[in-house]
Amino acid sequence: MAPLPGWIEPMLARLTDERDLGDGWVLERKLDGIRCLALVRRGRVTLLSRTRKPLGFPAVADALGDLREDAIIDGEVVAVDERGAPLGFQALQRRALDAGSVALWAFDLPWHGSEDLRGRPLCERRSELEQIVTPGGAVALSQILDGPSRAAYQRACSQGWEGIIAKRADAPYRGGRSRDWLKLKCLFEQEMVIGGFTEPQRSRVGLGALLVGYYEGRALRYAGKVGTGFDTQTLRDLRERLDTLEVAKAPFGEAVKPLPKGTHWVAPDLVAQIAFAEWTGAGRLRQPRFLGLRDDKRPRDVVRERPTATKRG
Repeated sequence: MAPLPGWIEPMLARLTDERDLGDGWVLERKLDGIRCLALVRRGRVTLLSRTRKPLGFPAVADALGDLREDAIIDGEVVAVDERGAPLGFQALQRRALDAGSVALWAFDLPWHGSEDLRGRPLCERRSELEQIVTPGGAVALSQILDGPSRAAYQRACSQGWEGIIAKRADAPYRGGRSRDWLKLKCLFEQEMVIGGFTEPQRSRVGLGALLVGYYEGRALRYAGKVGTGFDTQTLRDLRERLDTLEVAKAPFGEAVKPLPKGTHWVAPDLVAQIAFAEWTGAGRLRQPRFLGLRDDKRPRDVVRERPTATKRG
């Protein structure tokens, strides 16, 4: 037995292009929010992002403050509609600004009471989580989907979900990315580092497009420009933040060709969530769309996500 730690490294999923996973997997809806570790100690709740940044969702903290024992609950904070159904990342940004309805969708229990549960199988941790968390209001339990995995994936995509997460039922909780947790995406979406922007044209305000990229080793690789997905207020807010980060030299480790007219370079300090159709053969984003800023992600952690095949068994 041990006292509740102040932090544990969260377990992360790997992107895969496999769809037929076989038996022994727990399937869940892939949520589009902010990863959250909830540390509950003697009725006091601390919400932390995966990069250990404090998260300000008082309704979630209040809902977990009634737990009778200390715990670390792993989940995702998402915006929810009037029925409690999860919405997308853009909705979460609006709800956070407007103090609207958000909820923690809990999916794991790495610690409970004075016991470290990380070495126990997922199925046991999930069972214990269901015993201590009563869904309602600002707390919900992640939705377990019926298999097989390909059918669950197809249903998810037909309903407009981002995808599903597959987790080995017998796997322990290990910090960092693991093949025991896999993400099967219906839509391509990932974080990108902002390295520049262009001046607005015609009646547009704020900025024209963002120039974005990802890290490959120590170099920031250029991935293209993003000119859609903004409303007027977002354009103005982004320009205000980017003006404070402007630098004389491009942060990318390669020449940006063709260089867009009216380009400004910025220090690579901001991370954006970007949706896109596919990667081109030249390593550029096709049909990218801005979804929001990710204050919970470190720029240096942003790499190009590549699907990997999964060993069966």
